[in-house]
Amino acid sequence: MKSLSSTAFALFGAALIAISFGLARFAFGLFVPPIRAELDLTPDLIGIIGALPLISFLLATLVAPFIADRLGARYSAVLSGGFGAGGLALISLAFDALSLGAGVFACGICTGLMMPALTAAMQAMVKRSLHGRVSAVMNAGTSIGVAVAVPAVLFLADAWRLAYLSFAVLAGVGVVAAWTILPSVSRVTPTNAAPPPPISVLQWSRLFRLSLFAFAMGFVSAAYWIFAPDLAVALGGLPPNATGWLWLAVGIAGLGGAVVADLADRNNPPITQALMLMMLSASLALLAASPGRLVLAAFSALVFGLAYMSLTGLYLMTGIRLLPGRLSMGPVLPFMAVALGQATGSPVVGLLVNAFGYADAFAMFAAIGILVAVLSPLYPRYIDHPASHEVEGETGLQAAFDHQLQGADGKPLPPLPVTLTMPDQGEDRKEAEPPPA
Repeated sequence: MKSLSSTAFALFGAALIAISFGLARFAFGLFVPPIRAELDLTPDLIGIIGALPLISFLLATLVAPFIADRLGARYSAVLSGGFGAGGLALISLAFDALSLGAGVFACGICTGLMMPALTAAMQAMVKRSLHGRVSAVMNAGTSIGVAVAVPAVLFLADAWRLAYLSFAVLAGVGVVAAWTILPSVSRVTPTNAAPPPPISVLQWSRLFRLSLFAFAMGFVSAAYWIFAPDLAVALGGLPPNATGWLWLAVGIAGLGGAVVADLADRNNPPITQALMLMMLSASLALLAASPGRLVLAAFSALVFGLAYMSLTGLYLMTGIRLLPGRLSMGPVLPFMAVALGQATGSPVVGLLVNAFGYADAFAMFAAIGILVAVLSPLYPRYIDHPASHEVEGETGLQAAFDHQLQGADGKPLPPLPVTLTMPDQGEDRKEAEPPPA
């Protein structure tokens, strides 16, 4: 294992997230037009195939904490990267719907396993006082990966097999890097940390509401992720390589999502949820109204990227806040709900496209998004900490992480060197201060 500064680890984690989320999961929609044309696939079949990586993501997410705990960060990340490289290579060789579906299914497993592996590594290699910033940088990797796919479609729109083969090579490089850099430790827990309190009825109620909103957002966003490039080509008459500018806009705008999520934590999460859902719906409507005008289509992608990444960041923040001390559950539930919504929405939008056409199908999904935005006053607020434990100005992702570990007195543990237990080694150790960022 190589020693990395906190900054270097954050950038390395962002690179792995860019491969597993950006290239293995979200780049698929960008290549739907040439894939659909070459393999002669109908929109409803594309919708079903687009749901497969989301289903496998859900399945992998269910077992990912157990795998990370048993195998450790290094082997979990290598396993994730192996599924990614294999899935991307299989897509490049796909000759029918079945082989294509197998490839995207493997890519979904890669996505589900990667973040828990990196979280376990972060706990061992990064000071707790920096976990919020490091997590924000790693989460930005999704937008980076989406943007990285753009040159491939700009220059290889008619050679999508070569593009996916190049993605597979990048995933293979990521596997080697993970083996070299990440530690084998499974997770790191201070021995003086108290176990998390039982989940209350109020927490379950708010988690349920959070999951419903996350599901609805995933359902609506599936139309854009899977079918936006195909809409621009089939309905707007744009050349396939021009759709790369849409994903570049999504990637660039998505980088602002972490900032919006932090602002929501300082102000009003329900209002942020409503505003971002309205923007998400507007992006679908704008693309359906002007698919042949590249500037307007790219602007819709900017709006979509900012709204989608902001909402996922908001759901992450809310999940962490609602379940202090349960990082393997709090942020996982809303992300599973988003994926389930996308897995449900993808075949539905495919059926609607077949029945009514692209414009009407996107308009219907935009209307659903607006309806959910109207219900945003029901968005769950955080579980308040006792007033004596609050520090004025404690907002944002780092503040959420600071409340994850609490002592026997119920107060957050300070991020100082403490005695640690590393379960996969079965012995107590002192926390080694990571190199300064």
